[in-house]
Amino acid sequence: MSDAILHFADELMSSWWIYLALWGFAALDGFFPAIPSETLVVTAGVFAAASGEPNLYAVIVVAAVGAFIGDHVSYALGRGAGGRLLDRVKPGTKRHAAVLWARRSLAERGGLVLVVARYVPGGRTAVTLTMGSVRFPLRRFTPYAALAAISWGVYCTLVGYIGGKAFEDNPLKGVALGIGLALAVTLIVELIRHRLRKNRPESDLKEQDRSLVA
Repeated sequence: MSDAILHFADELMSSWWIYLALWGFAALDGFFPAIPSETLVVTAGVFAAASGEPNLYAVIVVAAVGAFIGDHVSYALGRGAGGRLLDRVKPGTKRHAAVLWARRSLAERGGLVLVVARYVPGGRTAVTLTMGSVRFPLRRFTPYAALAAISWGVYCTLVGYIGGKAFEDNPLKGVALGIGLALAVTLIVELIRHRLRKNRPESDLKEQDRSLVA
């Protein structure tokens, strides 16, 4: 079974279609977070280390370009809908919490939050939609989106590359290691966010949340 999976993965990663898939997944993930773009990029990084295909630098560029375009599509959706898409999110859900975090962080740190949101589950879409809905200037949004996309493309690809180098003779183990490393980084970011939020007075957080949803 594993041999069949490995053979299929080898054929996929050595085809030019992989670049189209990387671009498409990275773009769609910007406004449809159910797409596993990070997993695909990490996997491509693993095979780039293990077999040389696909090309490591091409993976970074294609993934970053796709993410950059996806962010702008999400921004446009938020700007066109005027925030209605976010207002319909059910309170008490993880998605609603992500929206509140996006609005709070945007008010505090501006466009830099877009870079951080890459490593927060659901954060990327929530932030880009929010930036569009609050009419965050496009001329400021674009440079931050570029920085976020490039950093994400490099990070995911190199995480996969590390896994591939560690298990050159077994790319499937390399994929598992790469995804594990990516999940570990996400967990660390979540723990830091939780600690920072916990250290803030509860009254301040409640007051800010009320102002954000008002």
